[in-house]
Amino acid sequence: MISIAIIDDHALFREGLREILETQEDFEVVGEAGDSEGAVALVEREHPDVVLLDVEIPGDDATQTVTRMRAISPESQIIILSMYDGPQLLSRLLSAGIRGYLLKSVHRQELISAVRSVRDEPDRLVLAVSRDSFAQVQGGGSKVVLTDREREILELAAQALSNYQIATRLTLTEATIKRHLHNIFTKLGAVSRIDAVNKALAASLISPRRDQPAPRPRPNTPVRGQRSFP
Repeated sequence: MISIAIIDDHALFREGLREILETQEDFEVVGEAGDSEGAVALVEREHPDVVLLDVEIPGDDATQTVTRMRAISPESQIIILSMYDGPQLLSRLLSAGIRGYLLKSVHRQELISAVRSVRDEPDRLVLAVSRDSFAQVQGGGSKVVLTDREREILELAAQALSNYQIATRLTLTEATIKRHLHNIFTKLGAVSRIDAVNKALAASLISPRRDQPAPRPRPNTPVRGQRSFP
């Protein structure tokens, strides 16, 4: 019997996935979770053979979630299910120890086959991504590299936080935020915050997060929108 954990923040998707998996007599879904904390707790409790993990769940980003799960249950094999096909994200997740990366457009038989493969063939890596992404990972990935701080700032900018709000959350000055954004614009060849966010998402340089509420704007200070320059 292959025990499986399903991690996705969409209940309807989890239900559909469970139905597909439970058509197999040797599959057992041992739990579901909708955010990173729930995912780590589930893996710590059940130690499933296979974890099916969405990259957009609320909480820690996918790389951190994979790292935490690998630390508490190294025997669990993690397969990513994602809408995003980007070489940078794929490269980071492979480095964190995932065993598979499937786009959500795969057919059910591909998913079932992937689950059996990572369980039964410890040395096998299962990838169902675009040829371009695979080629870039093999060749070392995109030449654009953002620092951890730049990625953190751009992810907050993607949530429409102003420079002041980002500075408050990260305990930095607004001048520092502007300097980082200027560097990000230069690296990406971006002309606006929206342009930078879109280019970074397209290249999987950042992951969208939807769980963090924005801090209250500073009184009597205009809040700049996403289209503001740093």
